[in-house]
This record gives sequence, C-alpha cells and structure tokens, in this order.
Amino acid sequence: MQKKIPVRQCVGCRAQKPKRELIRVVRSPEGEVSIDSRGKKPGRGAYICPDPECLKRAIKSRALGRALGVEIPEDIFDTLRAQMEAGE
Repeated sequence: MQKKIPVRQCVGCRAQKPKRELIRVVRSPEGEVSIDSRGKKPGRGAYICPDPECLKRAIKSRALGRALGVEIPEDIFDTLRAQMEAGE
C-alpha cells in the first residue's frame, strides 16, 4: 500500500501541490513571521510555490498576509525572492 502524500494549496496560484514542493511561511504564536524550510515550526503556516510569478501574485493580492493574519515584513519577501532565484 502506497503512503499518502500530503497536499497543500499555493497562496499565489491556488494550485494544489505536494507539500514538499512548496515553501512554508509561518507565523509563530508570538506573531513573528519567518520562512520554515523544514516544515516543523509551530504556528500558522501558508504555502507558496518556488516560482517568482506566484510570489508576485501573492504580494499583489496580499494573499500571504491574509492567510497568516498579519502584515508580512518586506524582508520576508526579499528572502523568498533570493531563495527562489538560488533554486533555479
């Protein structure tokens, strides 16, 4: 029997993808926003594709901030951009 693969929705393009293919951004219980590379940090998480176009859409529609319930600091977006460019 095959193991079930967890699926999450990207906040930018709204596509359903396996959890391992997406980048998790998490809001800690204290309200701090960070990028969760291992997927283990506690708190509210939102997922985004490692695609700069998805990030642009998420920034324009403020989808990431709405999903987490807080204003996202600009340095988080800068870190996401750098991580996406390094991955290509």
